[in-house]
This record gives sequence, C-alpha cells and structure tokens, in this order.
Amino acid sequence: MVREALAALLGLEGDIDVVAQVSRGDQVVEAAVAHDAEVAVLDIEMPGMTGIEAAALLRRARPATRIVMVTTFGRPGYLRRAMEAGADAFLVKDAPASELAEAIRRVLRGERVIDPTLAAAALAEGANPLTSREREVLAAAADGSANNAVAKRLHLSEGTVRNYLSAAIQKTGARNRTEAVRIALEKGWL
Repeated sequence: MVREALAALLGLEGDIDVVAQVSRGDQVVEAAVAHDAEVAVLDIEMPGMTGIEAAALLRRARPATRIVMVTTFGRPGYLRRAMEAGADAFLVKDAPASELAEAIRRVLRGERVIDPTLAAAALAEGANPLTSREREVLAAAADGSANNAVAKRLHLSEGTVRNYLSAAIQKTGARNRTEAVRIALEKGWL
C-alpha cells in the first residue's frame, strides 16, 4: 500500500516517471535493468532481501542507477550501512512526499541527500563497533539458536562462535547475547 501510494504521488510530478514497482528486494536489480531505471527508491525492510542488500547488488549491476533509501527506521547504523552499500540518498518515511521528489531530482544532479537529523545522530554515535564477522554471528544467534547450531550454520567451530558472541556482547555493552542483539538492532548495526 505504501509503495503504491509513493508511486502515485511521484507519478503526479511532471518530471518523474515511475517505470516499475516491485514488492521484494530480490526483484530490484532485475526490474532496474529491464526498465533502464535512472533512480531506484528502496525501503530498508523488504521481503526476500533487505533494501541495503538490494542497493549493494544494484550498485554493482547498474552503477549509473541512483539509489534513494526510504525507511521508517531512522537509525544511524542503517544510514551508515546504506551509504556503504551505495545509496545516494537516505530519507525517513515521515518526510513530505515533496522531499522525496526533490531528493530524486538532486541525486540525478549528482548530489547526496541525507536526512539532517539522522546525519547528526550518525556522526554523534560514531561507527559500528562490530566487525562484519561479529555481526554475522550475532545475526545468526538472534533467533535463539544454540552456539553449536550457529557454528554449524556458519561453518565455524563452537569456540569461535563463543568468542565472536563474547566480543559482540562486550562491544555493545550488553549483559548477554539477547540484549546484544536488541541493542545492535536498535542502532541499525544488524
């Protein structure tokens, strides 16, 4: 419903044509290539593949396509990860539709557009302290899986999983891995 509403609002802009809509992150690259999209507007939370993952794949497959991320979750960690994945703009969904249309115009001119409040929060918070492997192990443990199950899934030893989880717990300032997962999710690190 939100996707269709955004497409309808953007369609009212005289200089913007909506050439495709997809409901899943794993459909983004194919649609952008098939429709020669100049801009892709992606949500962080998409079924099939996150918007951040889709942005990274799209950036590699079609570098000329500008990427605008929109999200309900204005978290500094998401902003950092989206920009690292190749996003050109990052907006929070509660912004007026006119801001999205203007962001599209600006990224087409080669500018970067970032929600200023979120940019300030990202700078104040600093970088994600978790390594990519710590994030991977913490994410794999997020469903409550035992260390041996996580180890098996990630092809690691159980001791290695324990070490990564311990490091993640320490870096997040959590008391246990459940709390570490919660903190990492709240900050957009996972």
